[in-house]
Amino acid sequence: MTSTRGTDSVAAERIRNAAIASFAEVGYGGTSTRQIAKRLNMSAAAMYPHYRSKEELLYAIALEGHRGVLAALRAVDDDTQPAGERLRAVVSEFTRWQARHHDHAKVVQYELHGLTRAHYREIAAIRRETTEVLTVIVRHGVASGEFDATEPDDAVLALSSLCVDVCRWFPSRTHRDPVALGRAYADLAVRMVRSV
Repeated sequence: MTSTRGTDSVAAERIRNAAIASFAEVGYGGTSTRQIAKRLNMSAAAMYPHYRSKEELLYAIALEGHRGVLAALRAVDDDTQPAGERLRAVVSEFTRWQARHHDHAKVVQYELHGLTRAHYREIAAIRRETTEVLTVIVRHGVASGEFDATEPDDAVLALSSLCVDVCRWFPSRTHRDPVALGRAYADLAVRMVRSV
């Protein structure tokens, strides 16, 4: 695993937060290290002890976000529960995370093109682990007869897309509460995989 220097300090966190705001607003390509530093009233050179490059900063943001989502889903997934309850809990948390951290999630989902191949491969592996949480639940529900998804992998793709897309538009005029949105998406998810 590639590591970044000094990423656990308060200063590094401030730099990441400023970069998230800028990347979410104008994109990775539209942001310079100088612009990020300006948001913090510091010189661009002051960033280098923490992040050697803009790409390394994007990697740190992507790593933090992907690990955060995966940890959140694993924390609520109780494999002693029926598949429907597991799916409800995981989709609700996935949705809430995307809504609460919508700027961070937007960068994590839509700006990965700026990563080096090595960094992208590492992030892609975490994304596969995240998808696997949903895959295990859906396949278990199909095997037990609780779900009626004839194509479980397609159902997982649809569920993942539904949750991930939240960061693109949240908040909106009709949806401003991450918890309520999580409940609504959880209900939709269960209806998607159960026979009517």
